[in-house]
Amino acid sequence: MRFILKGDLDQLQEGVALLAPELGIELADGGYVLTAKRVEAPTLRVTLDGNALEIVYCERCQFFRAFGLAVEAMNDGKQSFCLEEKPAFRMNGPMFDMSQGNAAFHVKTLKDVIRSLALMGLNTLMLYTEDNYEVPGRPYFGYMRPTYTQKELSELDEYAWTLGIEMIPCIQTLAHMPDGLRWACFDDIRDYDACLLVGKEETYDFIRDLLVAASAPFRTKRIHVGLDEAWNLGRGKYIDQNGYEKPNAIMKKHLARVMELVRELGLTPMMWDDMFFRTAGQKYHDPYAPVPDDAYESLPKGMNCIYWDYYTVGQGEYEALLRKHLLLDKDLVFAGGCWAWRGFGLAWDHTLRSTLDALSACRACGVKDIFMTTWGDNGTESLATVNLIGCQLFAELGYADGYDRDRFARRFKFCTGGNLEDFENLQRLDLTDWIKSLNHPKRHHCNTSKIMMWQDILTGLADKNYENANLDAHYRALTPVLESAVGRNGRFDSLFAYSALVSHTLSMKSEMGLRLTAAYRAGDKEALRRFVEVELPELFERVKTQRLAHMENWMELYKPFGWDILDMRYGSLLARIDSAIREVRAYLDGKLETIEELDAERLYLDREGPYELNHYGRYVSPSRIDPRA
Repeated sequence: MRFILKGDLDQLQEGVALLAPELGIELADGGYVLTAKRVEAPTLRVTLDGNALEIVYCERCQFFRAFGLAVEAMNDGKQSFCLEEKPAFRMNGPMFDMSQGNAAFHVKTLKDVIRSLALMGLNTLMLYTEDNYEVPGRPYFGYMRPTYTQKELSELDEYAWTLGIEMIPCIQTLAHMPDGLRWACFDDIRDYDACLLVGKEETYDFIRDLLVAASAPFRTKRIHVGLDEAWNLGRGKYIDQNGYEKPNAIMKKHLARVMELVRELGLTPMMWDDMFFRTAGQKYHDPYAPVPDDAYESLPKGMNCIYWDYYTVGQGEYEALLRKHLLLDKDLVFAGGCWAWRGFGLAWDHTLRSTLDALSACRACGVKDIFMTTWGDNGTESLATVNLIGCQLFAELGYADGYDRDRFARRFKFCTGGNLEDFENLQRLDLTDWIKSLNHPKRHHCNTSKIMMWQDILTGLADKNYENANLDAHYRALTPVLESAVGRNGRFDSLFAYSALVSHTLSMKSEMGLRLTAAYRAGDKEALRRFVEVELPELFERVKTQRLAHMENWMELYKPFGWDILDMRYGSLLARIDSAIREVRAYLDGKLETIEELDAERLYLDREGPYELNHYGRYVSPSRIDPRA
C-alpha cells in the first residue's frame, strides 16, 4: 500500500515514516493521495473516496490515530468511508513504573511502545523514575540500578515528539525513594529510609539537582514531582532534630520550598495529592470526607494536583471523589491504573470496570487531563508490556463514550498485535474458579500465582488458606489455554509462552505442600518416595525452565539491572526444592526421626480465605530475611 502525503504536514512525514514498516506501507507515488488538514478544534476525521484520503486533525497524535484507522479500514477491504471522533481529554497516556519493580525498559522497547501509543492516538508518556535517571555530580543516585542516561532520555523524547507524544519527567521530591537514599552519602538529608529530611538546606540543594537533571533531556516544561505516600513524615531524624511537628505543617513547609525551586527553573509542576488528606488523618478514597481546611493554604499557586484511584468501582463514587478533589484544584489531573502489578497475571476485569467508571466520571465532571499508571510493586513477575492493553483502553475511552468489546478487540489487534481473549485469560493466573465461587469482595487483589509460586514447600505458610482451592486442577486446565495463545499474539507470543510455563509449574507446585504433608502424616512412605524420586525433581526442572524463559524475556525487554532480585527468588526456590528432596529422603532412610516442618500445625496466613500479599518476605518464610524484603 503506497501513500503520497500533502497538505498541513508540519512534523508529520517523519512520524509516518517511523510507523510505515509495521503498517506495511510505503511513502511513494502510485497509490493513495493523503491530504492532511489541521484545524483548531480538537477532532479527527478520516475520509476515503477512491484513491483520495483526507485526514482532518488538531494535534499530531490525532493525525497518527486517524492514519491508523484509515489503514485498518483499508486492510479490511473498505474502499470508501468517513470516520469521525472527538477526543474527550486534553492529556491522555501511560505512566510506566521504571523503579519499584526494578524493571526499566530498554530504549528499543520504549520505541516499540511509543509507536503503538501513536497509533492509539495517545499524546502523553511518563516514565516513573524514583532514582533511575542520571544526576550529574551525584554518582550514588541510581548506582547499580537500571538507570537512564541523559542521552537515552533525550533520544526517547525526540522519538516520542516525532510521533506527537509529549514525554513528561516523573520523579520524587520527598518520599518513595528507599533505593535512591540507601547510601551513606545521603545520611544527612534522610528523615527515614525512604524520605528526605524536610527543612535542611542540603535537602533542597539535592532536590534542585534532581529537578535540573530530570527536566534537562525533555522539551516539555511540565514535570511530575511526586510527593506522595510519605507515611512517616517527620517521625525519623526530623523529630530528633526539631521535636514533634504536625505532618501537615511539615508538608506545607516542604511544598513551599519545592515550589520555589520549580519556579526558579521555569517548570510547570504536578503532584500526587494524597498527602493533603493523609496528613489530616483521612482515608484518601473516601468520597464523604471533606477536603481538609489547611490543604487549600498548603497547595502552592501553580501546582497541579493529581487524584489517583484504581480501587474504586462505580461511576457515582468516582464522581463524588472527583468533585471533592476539584475543590482543591479546578484543573485536576486524574490517574487510573492497569492492574498488572500483583503477580504473574493481569487483573483485567477490575482494570476494565474501574477504568470505565472512572473515565465516565471524568467526562461528567469535566476533568480534561488523565493518565494511566502501571506499577512494579515488589517484583515485576508480570512482563510490563502486558500494560499495553490498558493503554488501548484509555485510548478508546478517550475517543469514544463507552466500551464496545468487538471494536476494542479489533483496535488492540491492529495497534499492538495482541488478541483480546488471550489477554483476558491472563487474569486466570490469579482469579481462580475457587475465588470466583466465593464471590470474594476484593478478588482482583488476590495474587494467587505469586504466593503459590514463591512460598516454601515444607513450611507452606499459605497452605491453610488455599487447602480447598483445587489449584492444581485449575492450573492444569489453564496451561493449554495459555499455550494455544502462542502464534496469534505477535510481539506478545513470548509473554504467553512464559505465562504458560508459570501455569505449568503451578499445576504441580500449588498443592504440593498440602499433598506432601498429608502423605507424611498418613505414614505413606510409598507416596513420600514418589515425591523424592519423581515429583520434586520434576518440579525442579519446571522451575528451571520457567526461570530461563523469564530471564530471556527480561533481557529482551528491560535493562539487566534488577534481574538479580528475581534470580535470587528462583535460586531460593530451587535450593528449597533440593532441600525438600534431601530432607524427605533422610527421613525415609531413617536418618531423621521426623520432618519437623511437616509436623507443625498449619495456621491461616493472618486470616482465612484467599489472600492478597505482595511482599515476598512475608510468605516465603516465617523467619526474618530482611525487615523490608
